[in-house]
Amino acid sequence: MKKIKIAHILHSVGGVDVSLRLILENSNPLQFENIVIHGIVDTKEGFYDKNKVLVAEYKFPISREIAIANDFISIIKTYRILKKEKPDLIHCHSAKGGVIGRMVAILTGIPVVYTPQAFSYLSTNNNFKRMVFLFIEKLLSKGNVTLLASSKSEMNRAINEVGFDEENVLLFNNAIRPLTEINSLSIKKTWPDNYICTVGRPCYQKNIDEMIRVFYEVKKQQDIHLVIMGVGHYASQLRMIKKMISEFDLSNNITLLDWASREDVLHIISKTQLYISTARYEGLPYSVIESLALSIPCIVSNCDGNKDLIVDNYNGYLINENDTIRFSKKVIQLLNDKNKHAVFSINAKKTFELNYNIIEKIKDLEAIYLSQKVK
Repeated sequence: MKKIKIAHILHSVGGVDVSLRLILENSNPLQFENIVIHGIVDTKEGFYDKNKVLVAEYKFPISREIAIANDFISIIKTYRILKKEKPDLIHCHSAKGGVIGRMVAILTGIPVVYTPQAFSYLSTNNNFKRMVFLFIEKLLSKGNVTLLASSKSEMNRAINEVGFDEENVLLFNNAIRPLTEINSLSIKKTWPDNYICTVGRPCYQKNIDEMIRVFYEVKKQQDIHLVIMGVGHYASQLRMIKKMISEFDLSNNITLLDWASREDVLHIISKTQLYISTARYEGLPYSVIESLALSIPCIVSNCDGNKDLIVDNYNGYLINENDTIRFSKKVIQLLNDKNKHAVFSINAKKTFELNYNIIEKIKDLEAIYLSQKVK
């Protein structure tokens, strides 16, 4: 049987990078052939399939931000690559990958599935930019494109705000492999054993300034440390966050990790008392899925992505955006209520096993690929 060739197009950073690697490493290499088209400087690590065979990759000058010259070059280069490779299907990951991939799909006639991992227009509080980004999404939602949402929230937003026809929207939740082994920490541990943690760069999306305010309230009553991972990549608000930490006199109570390998992130999550997130929006956050897989209760903002994973008062708590006092009270409550913590831990693992195990779910994605390929 002829393999189905899929061209993946993306800016390969953060959760988008994790998502693609998990797809490649778990899908059937006897049925699917993959190529990856990504940025020149986004990742230095190669991509591998389920048999640990290196996947063919091409690089172009893609970036997170709008850069008209580079974006035009990326479209031309991608067009040439796809004319040579003749894939059966394009899978665009991330907003920028979605723009380039869908433009090339129009030129080549190749069907495309698009996974935003959070729509770009959510990334700004600037009304004009938000309007422009949403207009681009609406414009490119037509034609031979299927929206492959990473969460139910993203699926609903695609239909109700972006304007995708309901029949052109499918769902494949982000998912990971069970975390049966946790490696030893490869970096020096500079924080105490009693801590809570999060993964998130200081930026508008992650709303880390709200997290600092929450933690300031927590510290008034609770002896606990906060570890914030991943602050070094595209951290537009890092200077502001460092200033807040200093002004709140929390320098000895918060650890900022510029970068950590996924293995180290998992180790840190596995030892935490709680996982917290104050994000304004998500696709379907891998750090929360990983926390569930590790039986870690989560207290998170009630936003897209977070609310798809956390059921309030079942495996954690959902807190409305910027409700600082309620958030801090729930952190303190769960840190001190050992019985509820234990119940939430059990429910967290159940949530993962039922819904987010990629070994069980990958066949759903493979079926979607087969249904969408060139006929």
